Amino acid sequence: MHAYAANVYTSVTQELSKYKDRRFIAVEQEFFRLWWDTVASDSLKKQVRQLVTEGRLEFIIGGQVMHDEAVTDLDDQILQMTEGHGFLYQTFGVRPRFSWHVDPFGASATTPVLFALAGFDAHLISRIDYDLKHSMQKNKKLQFVWRGSPSLKAKQEIFTHTMDQFSYCTPSHLPFSSSSGFYWNGIALFPDPPIDGVYPNMSLPVTKETVQLYAKTMVENIKQRAAWFRTSHVLWPWGCDKQFYNSSVQFRNMDPLMKYINQNSKEFGVTVQYATLSEYFQSVHQTNLSWDVRGAEDFLPYSSEPYQAWTGFYASRNVLKGVARRASSQLYAAETLFTRYRVSFPDGPVAKDWALEKLRALRWAVSEVQHHDGITGTESPKVAEMYTQHLVQAMMGVDELLAALFLLPHNLAASNIRDTNFHRKGANRLVKGTASMNTGGPLNACCSNR
Repeated sequence: MHAYAANVYTSVTQELSKYKDRRFIAVEQEFFRLWWDTVASDSLKKQVRQLVTEGRLEFIIGGQVMHDEAVTDLDDQILQMTEGHGFLYQTFGVRPRFSWHVDPFGASATTPVLFALAGFDAHLISRIDYDLKHSMQKNKKLQFVWRGSPSLKAKQEIFTHTMDQFSYCTPSHLPFSSSSGFYWNGIALFPDPPIDGVYPNMSLPVTKETVQLYAKTMVENIKQRAAWFRTSHVLWPWGCDKQFYNSSVQFRNMDPLMKYINQNSKEFGVTVQYATLSEYFQSVHQTNLSWDVRGAEDFLPYSSEPYQAWTGFYASRNVLKGVARRASSQLYAAETLFTRYRVSFPDGPVAKDWALEKLRALRWAVSEVQHHDGITGTESPKVAEMYTQHLVQAMMGVDELLAALFLLPHNLAASNIRDTNFHRKGANRLVKGTASMNTGGPLNACCSNR
């Protein structure tokens, strides 16, 4: 997976730099930061900074991961958001403005409150009860203002966009071929490439012979979706899980397809363009429509079809859930104790850099396990073992820190720390920020009625 992520960001950076109209959104920060710290060259980093400055590469959510909303603790949600946002601000000076919570198994009313407090301008969800989504599509209710808190009410409301029945993936069915469509990946030049679902190199290329058929398929899907929304601007996500690891092939097929549609826009009644979420929501905002207000009710539990309620993950892999909770408790206890120690004894014997490294490792481990395919237990056994290993190793490191703090010399006893005026003027405050993967580039399709 690390090799896959490295290929995504390397190839996307190179391809975006070639043409000004190309766009890409990056959602979760863990893999991006691993790429940034261990793979990206100085030249690639310079290109990324330029793309971010120009708004052609946009960071969405900005947390370490796209956290689950049912079995995570609010403190841990805030932790993983802080980790990712701290990295983005320190590295690029940007603050994410939109969410992309399209894959968690249900949507909690807590999340829009958290994201509104984080300064987000809009919130995206997808996995809600199938019957309710059908009703919302039929009545053009997929977009609304969500007031997640009954006490805060309008003070922390957020515009919410519900993905339609196609969710965040490009429709893969081609009526003119048995192959999947719109997933042009080329050859995977890394070990153990993804082999599941529609991800392999199965899509027909866009050629002179297929471009008209592709265009007709894409336009029909855009118009189908347009009927479910109130504006003429349609968010058409291009991508899915495990996509864009060879983005040159992706863009090499999509570019001529979009050009063909726009050249024949009078015939199709549609124009298309690459767009970030900022550009899409700006277009929606400019329509000056009034939106329904939804109260504090949530979208849990999630049902994908009849007799398919996603509730088993509330209790599955209980050992991992327990380790994650213990790690979280240990982290907050250690951070509190070390902070008080540093405030009281800034020149004490416990080395600051060593201690912060121990805490940073546990912050990373606790953050990553909040993933909607992490603490939920919906991942493979191999991945579950990885999460557990990261947590246990990081907890052992923090055990060393706690031991060092508790075994201080007698003149630095815990009683001295408790007796110190913790809130004295000039006391130090520790601010720490460090940094999986959902990739894609949404298209903003504008439809005209004919």
